Amino acid sequence: MEVNSKPNWLKIKLKRDPNFDYVNNTLKQLSLNTVCVEANCPNRLECFNKKTATFMILGKECSRNCKFCNISYGELQVVDPHEPEKIAQATVALDLKHVVITSVTRDDLSDGGAGHFAEVVRAIKEVDKKIIVEVLIPDFQGNEEALRTVVESKPEIINHNIETVPRLYEVVRSMAEYKRSIDLLKKVKELDATIFTKSGLMVGLGEEKEEILLVLKDLREVFCDFLTIGQYLAPSKKHYPIKEFISPDVFKHYKEKALKLGFSYVASDPLVRSSYYAAEVLSNNKIK
Repeated sequence: MEVNSKPNWLKIKLKRDPNFDYVNNTLKQLSLNTVCVEANCPNRLECFNKKTATFMILGKECSRNCKFCNISYGELQVVDPHEPEKIAQATVALDLKHVVITSVTRDDLSDGGAGHFAEVVRAIKEVDKKIIVEVLIPDFQGNEEALRTVVESKPEIINHNIETVPRLYEVVRSMAEYKRSIDLLKKVKELDATIFTKSGLMVGLGEEKEEILLVLKDLREVFCDFLTIGQYLAPSKKHYPIKEFISPDVFKHYKEKALKLGFSYVASDPLVRSSYYAAEVLSNNKIK
């Protein structure tokens, strides 16, 4: 069954303030992309008002065409060699203390863009070693050397979203593999146990509660530290349809279960997205 009308808990009432234009202008001047804009994130206004944004590297076009995602699927762009430097400049301009870097998936590149991720991390650290860097990476098609490249650049947090339950992978993200994503998070800890790992789930795609709880157990079995859970919102009628609007009480239930399983930090709410209030992990976990 498909649902259409949004419940009250998903309706956002925010006013645009001067910071919004400042962030927008900074991004335009440096020709930088954000997942906030490209994925049509519902929290864009709030985050830009707070002078935060999630940078999206490696172009605007993705080599995969996941049914839930608003990122464009088309002709892939040449990677901008100056992008790491530009992101470092934006980090200074926005006075960011916690920087989140994500990307389109680039299966066309031999390393999936891992080397570029590493260059961005290093460029930010050259500005200030105390800046917390969180990278939200693709699966690199299971390429362990590519993952090692990112790990060795020493971001504090490596995020890789599991997105949904295994049963729905075939229809929601057919070019990904559930086990490959779980194995990636496991491998990060094997390569460098000091790096925090993070993952995220969308709900409302037709999954069952028990399926979500099994995914949470799988994530904890590979020592995933941080978790985000949010409501899936279809970007358009062409995308995978919303099957259900999950109530805030269910999100609280998931959070309680996740914390009992041992996650250090859990953000579980209808409007939560992977990088929403990302810096909050600092208040619950010591990162030096």
